[in-house]
Amino acid sequence: MSRAGRTGARAALLTAVVLGIAVVVVIAVRTPWVPLPEPAGGHTPVDPTAGLSAAQVERAEAFAAALRPASLVSLLLALGVSGVLGLTPLGARLVRTVARPVGGGWVAQALLGTAALTVVGRLATLPVSAYAESVRHRYGLSTRSWGLWLRDVAVSTAISAVLTALALLSLLWLARRAPRTWWAWSAAAAAGFVVVASFLYPVVVEPAFNSFEPLAAGELRTDLLALAEESGVPVQDVLVSDASRRTTALNAYVSGFGSTRRIVVYDTVLAELPDDEIESIVAHELGHVVNRDVLTGTLTGALGAAGAVALLGWLLSSTPLLRRAGAEGAGDPRVVPLVVFLLSVGTLVSTPVQNLVSRQIEARADLHALDLTEDPGAFIDMQRRLIRTNLGDPDPPAAWQWFFGSHPTAAQRLAFAADWAKQDRP
Repeated sequence: MSRAGRTGARAALLTAVVLGIAVVVVIAVRTPWVPLPEPAGGHTPVDPTAGLSAAQVERAEAFAAALRPASLVSLLLALGVSGVLGLTPLGARLVRTVARPVGGGWVAQALLGTAALTVVGRLATLPVSAYAESVRHRYGLSTRSWGLWLRDVAVSTAISAVLTALALLSLLWLARRAPRTWWAWSAAAAAGFVVVASFLYPVVVEPAFNSFEPLAAGELRTDLLALAEESGVPVQDVLVSDASRRTTALNAYVSGFGSTRRIVVYDTVLAELPDDEIESIVAHELGHVVNRDVLTGTLTGALGAAGAVALLGWLLSSTPLLRRAGAEGAGDPRVVPLVVFLLSVGTLVSTPVQNLVSRQIEARADLHALDLTEDPGAFIDMQRRLIRTNLGDPDPPAAWQWFFGSHPTAAQRLAFAADWAKQDRP
């Protein structure tokens, strides 16, 4: 490597470190590490059954036991296939082969090669995904026909392939135009992409899977809009998602920014939950907006994406690594499989940290729901109904919860509500 190349690699690594520190600072400052102070007399003991009957707990645990191995196998398969394609010349040959019928130019290699890698990875895990879907059918959680399931798989794969291909095409173009500083320009582009995607997701991705209709005028609609107004959250509409086409699960959320912000309620929620429990769910989701969790997540994601690309710039300066992948440099389209693998590893490594932060943020949203509705009974009933219907394990293994748990366990959330009830909150 030339002296200029070594200098650029060191600059990329230093930038990655600085951005990593920035992410840590944002997480440390913005994460609610203690969302609710300890009440007098101590915290409420966590009931591992969450108040469910023995039969209900057994059913939830059996469902989880059937799905967890499939999740792990799917994760390992995806990572293994990505590693084989990214760390051997096999991926480079695939990229060249799929582009050959259209001339084999670097643009074709980047676009078609990324699409091929995405499809191969999806096909490798498809049997495991089909097994998991059959488990959901067996337990009554999935209502999708196999045709609709295949359609959803195809659509999600296509969206992933298109977005990844465009991102990698941009990276290769910058690497070819600015061989020494491409990583800096790509880092800025990655940060911008995260911000734009946060705004576009509700209006581009969500409609690809569900249809939405305004909630009919009535007391519930009025109450939900009143909750939003009391929270200081302007929303444009309350929509009902046709989730029952795919699942019996219960959920609601708030999505969008400004003129696109709306409350979305699953039609299954309207069919199964009384109004006070629906209001408790929506109050929780409004808590995310009140506390600017989406904006904080977007900022953290943008900094993290920029840092990851800077780190990628340092890694792709390694001649042995490039040689192993069968590529000559960051601007060589044959580097695409290696980039995909490195990004997969980075995502896996960051997962426990993301979920640790997510659990704290979800607890704060629970606090907002309790403060806003002042109805811990409805909150507790809603949580129990959710875990019964969604077949959530009320007390999963600690290691599983540490790595994969994006929310507090149901048992922890019920204890949290009991702690809230002990306190005199404004």
